[in-house]
Formats: sequence, structure tokens, C-alpha cells
Amino acid sequence: MNLRRTERFKIAFQTLAPQDRKRVEKALRLMVTDLRHPSLRVKKIKGTRDIFEARASRSIRITFQMETDALLLRNVGAHDATLKNP
Repeated sequence: MNLRRTERFKIAFQTLAPQDRKRVEKALRLMVTDLRHPSLRVKKIKGTRDIFEARASRSIRITFQMETDALLLRNVGAHDATLKNP
């Protein structure tokens, strides 16, 4: 599975603290190999049609959409702020 990043994701990723970036990178590796890995806790975001969230840490979330051959990474950051605007 390939990963595609939106501009918003790229900018949000750069604003993360270095230790959070490492956690996100680890989560992305897991997403590519096994989207159902228990540590990711992937679930659909309520009130959306096709946007999902994955967990990089207790406080960091990644939002994405599934495409036929890739995952479109939409946003990353603190739990509340990221899920408020996935």
C-alpha cells in the first residue's frame, strides 16, 4: 500500500515535536504493512463518509482516506484539534 500526503498533512507533520514525528513515522510504517494492527486502533470518524483515524500515540492522531491503491493522509496532530477538522 502506498501513502499520499496532502499539503495540510505535510505542514502539520513538520510542526510536531521530534519525538511525536518518530511516533507518527512508526505508525505510518504499520499502516502500510498492517492497517489492522491493534496499536493503530483504526476507526471511522463519526459524521464523515469515508475518513478514518489512526492512533500514533495516546495524544496524536492521523486522519486518512482509503483509495484503491493508496492511503491519502489528510491531517496529523493533537487528538482534539485533528479530529475536529479531519
